[in-house]
Amino acid sequence: MSTRFQEKVIRPVSGWLGLGFSLALMVVAPLLALMLASAIGSSDFPALILIPGVALCPMAGFIGLFGCVAIGPNQARVFTLFGEYRGSSRESGFYWVNPFYSKRLISLRVHNFETGSSRTPEVRDAAGKVTQEKGRSHGRPSKVNDRNGNPVEISAVVVWRVTNTAEASFQVEDYEDFVAVQSEAALRSLASRYPYDSADGDLSLRGSTDEICGQLQRDIQERLDQAGVEILEARISYLAYAPEIAAAMLQRQQASAVVAARAQIVEGAVGMVRMALEHLKQDNIVELNGEQKAAMVSNLLVVLCSDRHAQPVVNAGSPQA
Repeated sequence: MSTRFQEKVIRPVSGWLGLGFSLALMVVAPLLALMLASAIGSSDFPALILIPGVALCPMAGFIGLFGCVAIGPNQARVFTLFGEYRGSSRESGFYWVNPFYSKRLISLRVHNFETGSSRTPEVRDAAGKVTQEKGRSHGRPSKVNDRNGNPVEISAVVVWRVTNTAEASFQVEDYEDFVAVQSEAALRSLASRYPYDSADGDLSLRGSTDEICGQLQRDIQERLDQAGVEILEARISYLAYAPEIAAAMLQRQQASAVVAARAQIVEGAVGMVRMALEHLKQDNIVELNGEQKAAMVSNLLVVLCSDRHAQPVVNAGSPQA
């Protein structure tokens, strides 16, 4: 079990004060050299006392310049001294810290990416000029089997930010890559636990979008707690059957829709027939025997359930001989 790092927030001294002090040391050294030159030959002035100051002041001033550090808005600096974590600073501004501190920059801005995308690193030439900016490619849907074994393609958009700079720096090797890999793993695990579609009201990837996205956010957050990262939102951006079964699944969905529509039509037609019979009986419009009721029910069901307009046949009476 890895050790959790508690973030220690520190506030460094003003950078202008440290910069001025370092420059002063570098300016004082030549003045001391002049005083030393004028004091040589004078027996009553301890010239040897000035020699260490002349040698150390410019060196100390030059080293002190490395303690100046700038922190931009929504950025943080993580300070370590010879491998030991000293603290983090989140307030933007110009500061001065121990010149021997290692100062790692951590972005506190909100990030977002699409699963299935790959990150391209920054490329520099021999002169140090950036020839290719770092970026991220477009996401590609991941193919995974749902709970019923049907292959589906799915991808999600994840919005996140760093909340603990110490854990983001020391718990994982690369927190951005860690977020991408763990989000992809959580999405695959989620897709395999639920069916693509469900007819009995159970949770499904297609029919329960809000519940599935909420569960996805919780699953990713559980995996990233040790990295000092907070998941703000996780939303499915693409969901479809895999191409090899898409046509068959489309036919099945169409057949299910037709059956459901027919069932609703029949249910409504039966209710209308029952209402017609009850009205005829209550109002004493006509007395129908069993055969007549059966014929009337049959005719009404044909008219109401048919997918085409019914063609009425008018009985004009029996032909005379």
